[in-house]
Amino acid sequence: MKSFLVIGAGRYGKQIALQLNQQNQEVMVVDLVEDRISEILPYVTSAQIGDSTNIEFLRSLGVRNFDVCIVTIGTNFESSLETTSNLKELGAAYVVAIAERDVSEKFLLRNGADEVLYPQKQIAKWAAIRYASNHILDFIKVDDQNAIFEVPVPKDWLGRTIGQIDIRKKYNINIMAIKKDGKLKMSISSDTVLTEDLTMLVFGEYKALQKCFHL
Repeated sequence: MKSFLVIGAGRYGKQIALQLNQQNQEVMVVDLVEDRISEILPYVTSAQIGDSTNIEFLRSLGVRNFDVCIVTIGTNFESSLETTSNLKELGAAYVVAIAERDVSEKFLLRNGADEVLYPQKQIAKWAAIRYASNHILDFIKVDDQNAIFEVPVPKDWLGRTIGQIDIRKKYNINIMAIKKDGKLKMSISSDTVLTEDLTMLVFGEYKALQKCFHL
């Protein structure tokens, strides 16, 4: 179990806090708006009304004691930047900040953020890759060169085993898992037979994935 400090209970902060709560993590939420705190309080460990740009208020929260501090003040860049900087000054272990513009992302990283999330950009890229091809069901970006794609089994692979296809040798791609009826199965081997009711989670470089699956 980890401890999280989520600053901002707006559209991003609320959803992050709820998801963390579902994973049984310790979550404290801070926001200036009383109604937001009242709404989220039943679903988190604790919640406080306060101004995160006030360094003394942040100090009172004991930010060093949290594993991760997440700044989700996306619509007020000045407050987000000041809060991020204050958290690092107070010794926060790991600070994640939400950005809504490219320039915001750069400034947040320069002023203390260990990592910046850019939801609009990330969703736009996901949608472009997901819906530009009929063969991609989902994908996860690993870095600028590599990704994990969820794809259906190609027709000419049906009825064959993973070993017979030898995708690693031919394309330098790994089949990490298969899914059936929405359930993930990680325990696969070279003897696993690929059938029409399966999808595959494959890992590799973008270029290799595109070539292999004709994306």
